[in-house]
Amino acid sequence: MKTPSARNVPALLQALHQEGYTGTVRVSGSPGGTIHLRDGLVGAIETPGAPTATSALLASGRIDDDAWLAACAAEPDADRLGLHLAAADLIGAVELEIVCTAAVFDGAFAMALSPPGAWELTERQPTLLARPGVEPRPLAEETTRRMALLSRLWGPAGELARVRPEPVTGGPGTPEFDGRLTRRHRDLVESANGRRTPRDIAFSRGRGLYAVMLDLIRLEALQAVRWETGTPPAGRPSTAPRFPQGQSASEPLPRAGPLPRRRPGGGSPHGDLGAKGG
Repeated sequence: MKTPSARNVPALLQALHQEGYTGTVRVSGSPGGTIHLRDGLVGAIETPGAPTATSALLASGRIDDDAWLAACAAEPDADRLGLHLAAADLIGAVELEIVCTAAVFDGAFAMALSPPGAWELTERQPTLLARPGVEPRPLAEETTRRMALLSRLWGPAGELARVRPEPVTGGPGTPEFDGRLTRRHRDLVESANGRRTPRDIAFSRGRGLYAVMLDLIRLEALQAVRWETGTPPAGRPSTAPRFPQGQSASEPLPRAGPLPRRRPGGGSPHGDLGAKGG
């Protein structure tokens, strides 16, 4: 198909939505990512910056590795894998839809945390999909809302994504001190070790990056965790695996700021999923 003219990624996705496009948009950058469209709707976003639906299902233990591998063998077309998982009673259809749709919004948010690079269109690549998918405009609007909320509660979301929280031993709000912490919050305190970023914790717990960041803000306010602000020391690697056991490394979207503008023969910088396209 002829690549539509667009000034940024949100505008591109909106144009592809109007055309009913099925295929893939690859966005370079850090983290960058891959946007999967089916009939113009965003069916999945894969980025190293946040867990995919596959990551969430496996890391959380909702589906175990053996059952997942067996399902992948029984249904090699990943676009149809969700239907097979539900038919095999490995997960309810409604629950699967919630997980997959949440992963789309979380992937868009993760990609919005840093400036994107160029973009390009490629052929359809099978993947676990949210059905029927998410329209680009509400996806961009929700990304912008999330960025604004985190900025209001804490400060720049991109900086919060780089902190490395650690527990406050014996302090107010810790499990030892304060029984008011929910199990969800206690899990995050247990995962915080001074080396993991919010992304690492999200991958290890099979939870969305945005939800983890909100919870960490709450835990810091309760003095259950603490962190040094500013850029982390160079050479300190991310500690969470990018892909859980049983997930292909081929699985790998966007930031609420300027998104890539198209250049002749490809894409270009200066655009973003949180910005409203025209």
